[in-house]
Amino acid sequence: MCMYVAIRHCIEADWLNDRDQFLYPNDGWKTDTEFQNDCLAFTLFHGQNRISSTNGVNHWIPFTENEVDAQDKFNNRFMTDFINGKSKIEKTDNDLFSATEKGTHASTPLGRRFLPDAQNVFNAGRELWRYFHAQTNVNVNASLYDIREHFQGRNDKQGKRILNNILTHFKY
Repeated sequence: MCMYVAIRHCIEADWLNDRDQFLYPNDGWKTDTEFQNDCLAFTLFHGQNRISSTNGVNHWIPFTENEVDAQDKFNNRFMTDFINGKSKIEKTDNDLFSATEKGTHASTPLGRRFLPDAQNVFNAGRELWRYFHAQTNVNVNASLYDIREHFQGRNDKQGKRILNNILTHFKY
């Protein structure tokens, strides 16, 4: 899923590739952990990541409570466990990319290793989460989308509530 989101959003659509299927030339992406990790970092912190804790349990918190000085425990630690190699991916019969493969595959026994650029993105995200958790009366399980909403607010436009695109908070 992260690879799909990253590829669809990192290549700007124009008249030439607007309806491209983004076919891949070989199966190298399946074992290219550097590419997979970059896609994960891109997807976790991209503006189109609209996962919200208001819709249920937030599985996409990429940090531990200690890293961001959270006021309380998170409801779910899937993403940090996955990044650290503690979570396993269950293959099912209806898996989108490998319907014939079955079994359990660990992410990596030592955890995911990110390139320096991705580490910088994680560091900036960690500082944002830390600043958010320093505020009073915040949702401990907030996602990136919820944090953006907290600092930017929302405006009603034609009866719909939309997230502001104008930064009003000096720290964000």
